[in-house]
Amino acid sequence: MLKQRTLKSLTRAVGVGIHSGQKVEMTLRPAAPDTGIVFRRVDLNEPVDIPVRTDTVCDTRMATTISPNGDPNGPKVQTIEHLLSACAGLGLDNLYVDINADEVPVLDGSAASFVFLLQSAGIELQNAPKKFLRVKKSVEVRQGEGKRLMWAKLEPHHGYTLNFQIEFDNPAVSATGQQYTFDMGSGQYKREIARARTFGMTSDIEVMRSRGLTLGGAMDNAIVVDDYRVLNADGLRYDDEFVKHKILDAIGDMQVAGHPLLAAYTSFKGGHALNNKLLRALLADSEAWELVSFQDEKQAPQGFAELAPAW
Repeated sequence: MLKQRTLKSLTRAVGVGIHSGQKVEMTLRPAAPDTGIVFRRVDLNEPVDIPVRTDTVCDTRMATTISPNGDPNGPKVQTIEHLLSACAGLGLDNLYVDINADEVPVLDGSAASFVFLLQSAGIELQNAPKKFLRVKKSVEVRQGEGKRLMWAKLEPHHGYTLNFQIEFDNPAVSATGQQYTFDMGSGQYKREIARARTFGMTSDIEVMRSRGLTLGGAMDNAIVVDDYRVLNADGLRYDDEFVKHKILDAIGDMQVAGHPLLAAYTSFKGGHALNNKLLRALLADSEAWELVSFQDEKQAPQGFAELAPAW
């Protein structure tokens, strides 16, 4: 039986929120089978649990944000995608995340620090079948026209692949790889995807800070690009780090479905909003998906039964 996974012990992280600039403390704890990933705001007078589900997403501007029942006026946890991406990369199904602020800490701007934290706590197999959300027919969402066109789709596939293409009007970004395909069954998430950092253009950062956003952003937790070049002294971690970070984000956004996908995901210039729109379109069509488990691990897609090796 391909089993569900949780942590063996708890682990903690302290950092700043990339948008709020506030110090955040976070504790990651094991959870029982079929719990899913649940954030708990422990800083409130009465702690509030917010399960990670498509219908709890309340905002997708600049990041993925959840609140109870998707209420935009309720308690929130924002910028959850990097942590969720790490959970997906390690195959974690069940986890409690105690957090004392409304934003997950950005740490180094990638998923690598979260992967390290989760693996340091240890991964435990649970005596319950792992449930996958298998896509049975193609679902696509589109937005904009001409140069503003963007789209994303999910297609049936015995495995989980992600193909992303970016297109930015910036010479520094355009000089790097614009398209990348990643296979989640390859066992290469940590090496090929996890270290890709979030990025921003200097012109956009100035506008966002005037609106109270990216207050915690700095060159030690993001790639900063001006009109012509990458400003970080150490340069890029990958030749195609920009598109790989978009895949990292997409993996986290798709994890909001509550189960790992069996699908081929493709996106052209998409982002958090389009990813959530795609998941909602998928789940709204009961004939487009089903939940499946594998009693015989040999029938699961290649690479899905292995535990990710330690760093």
